[in-house]
Amino acid sequence: MTNYKGYLIDLDGTMYRGNERIPGAAEFIHRLNQASIPHLFITNNSSSTPEEVALKLKSMGIEADSNQIFTSSMAAAKYIHTKNPKSKAYVIGENGLYHALAIENIDIDDHTPDYVVMGIDRLITYEKLAEACLLIRNGAKFISTNSDRAIPTERGLLPGNGALTSTVAVSTGVEPIYVGKPEPIIMEQAISYLGIHKKDIIMVGDNYQTDILAGIRAGIDTLMVETGVSSQESIKGMSSQPTFAIGSLSEWEIDRTHI
Repeated sequence: MTNYKGYLIDLDGTMYRGNERIPGAAEFIHRLNQASIPHLFITNNSSSTPEEVALKLKSMGIEADSNQIFTSSMAAAKYIHTKNPKSKAYVIGENGLYHALAIENIDIDDHTPDYVVMGIDRLITYEKLAEACLLIRNGAKFISTNSDRAIPTERGLLPGNGALTSTVAVSTGVEPIYVGKPEPIIMEQAISYLGIHKKDIIMVGDNYQTDILAGIRAGIDTLMVETGVSSQESIKGMSSQPTFAIGSLSEWEIDRTHI
């Protein structure tokens, strides 16, 4: 029996693959709600707004509200705002990233930005990449929402933002500040947002390189579920192991004694 008082939960590969709900996901969230346990969906997906993510979850029968969604776009925008609330940014990305920057009042500037911010862009062009490289060489700081090389979908693993970001990084010789999992920026923000002590929080996810390492580096317990990228077999050689590893979220017991 586990007695965690708060959960950070990955989406892609944990709750769904593309537009397909993963078996056991809806029931797992329902059990958390029944036990009145606070939880936050924390995702490296930068393309969607919290409202869009919540709507997608609800369309799959997974209970969610927009205030339970924490994206890498939100973390990037908050990070920039804390550095300088009057910052300007050149953006490669989709609606979720533009929306998050607008919420933090970060102006979009294609000519003299303080930051080049890069998220997944499924309409990426050579010109967008070229402009980003020129601006970074001109002194703009380079931020990427996440380093995911691949993203799990119903079609299989597709190129992630990390694969696109590497083009700019290789060309300029400038390594970006990565915001998403497994980096500490998004984790510290999410833990603070949840408002629960680290010892009482567990990170749930399918990808060892992002979700599980994020939890380990943040100093919280981790639960790896084999429904997406990683398997127990594939991580045998890793020096740091998840606190728990299971095949499906339906196997996980939730403690209700603290209610």
